[in-house]
Amino acid sequence: MSTYKSDFLRILESRGFIHQASEPDALDALAAESRITAYIGFDCTARSLHVGSLLPIMMLYWLQQTGHRPITLMGGGTTRIGDPSGKDEARRFLSEAAIEENLRGIRAIFTKFLTFGDGPTDALMVNNADWLSNLNYIDFLRGVGRHFSVNRMLTFDAVKLRLERQHELSFLEFNYMVLQAYDFVELNKRYGCALQMGGSDQWGNIVNGIDLGRRLANAQLFALTSPLLTTSSGAKMGKTAAGTVWLDAGMLSPYDYWQYWRNSEDGDVTRFLKLFTVLPLEEISRLAALKGEEINEAKKLLATEATALVHGRAAAVEAAETARKTFEEGGLAETLPTIEIPRGDLDRGLGVLTAFAEKTGLVSSNGEARRQIKAGGLRVNDQAVTDETSVLTLGDLTAEGVLKLSLGKKRHVLLRPV
Repeated sequence: MSTYKSDFLRILESRGFIHQASEPDALDALAAESRITAYIGFDCTARSLHVGSLLPIMMLYWLQQTGHRPITLMGGGTTRIGDPSGKDEARRFLSEAAIEENLRGIRAIFTKFLTFGDGPTDALMVNNADWLSNLNYIDFLRGVGRHFSVNRMLTFDAVKLRLERQHELSFLEFNYMVLQAYDFVELNKRYGCALQMGGSDQWGNIVNGIDLGRRLANAQLFALTSPLLTTSSGAKMGKTAAGTVWLDAGMLSPYDYWQYWRNSEDGDVTRFLKLFTVLPLEEISRLAALKGEEINEAKKLLATEATALVHGRAAAVEAAETARKTFEEGGLAETLPTIEIPRGDLDRGLGVLTAFAEKTGLVSSNGEARRQIKAGGLRVNDQAVTDETSVLTLGDLTAEGVLKLSLGKKRHVLLRPV
């Protein structure tokens, strides 16, 4: 039974979000007695966030659902430097135009989970470039930098791991934790933000902000971190053999997103239902009791509920129905991911390696396509490809006028000549 009094911490604890908290009793009392403002920072390194960002997003979701105010801090400033946490090498530099484009894409994702506006619990979206871009370097060093001990910073995991592996850590990256701490103090000053949340690898950076807030403003600030997630087999969340699991439908179709969750390992289903859906815990307990083949029903529900949060209920239901037709009925679902190709490609004859590697991206290269053919992993219209020199022509089209290309049993793309 939870020892927390506030709905916010009680829900986070019961669903498995809490790894570590600073002064948990004081934070719990504050959340139980008043409305708190909390933030999580997201750097703008790509046009979309990926599934590895879902856990912090869901923390903000539950914060708002329990009557508090979330801030999504966009790292328009810190993206120009790069967080060394969990990295073996420096982040590549992005232009300001690229950062701004990435910001627009990421903003759209948050509107699926949070309500933005001017109300007391409405979410805010803030860009740290608003204050970081105008800092005077000398004044910043005198006012903020003097509060940081290099000796202490060298003990943080993000720094220590890089040095132990003898990988270079630039002075630029070393400054990242100073700027993140300053962000926390600035958000407290501007919006009364008292809590920063993040993954457990952010603990040192967040504690730096707590200490800086106390030194500069005598503010009581709090830290709350979530566990760093891996699958039961030890794989990192957000990556598959086929690539990154993006949250933007333009970068990964709702069907492929649904399939990602459908293919969860048996040992992860209950944990993922708690973290990545809003199903009641009683329902999740019922699903957790399913054994053998029945666990596939829990996986389908996980896939549909997780997809509904990101892409909407209609897209989730359509993805589930596409999968049912494809796998259970053995039919050809017209709602499978479809790529249009010039009709002339098939007139001339389209090499099977080119079709899988270049046209569909089901495999990453011709070499990978050859390896899959030898292993029996590639199929055209449900027939195994055995000859890597074979070509696809108009005569191979199905009655629906498409080519169905498959990698294994779960990944399918339709090629439609136009």
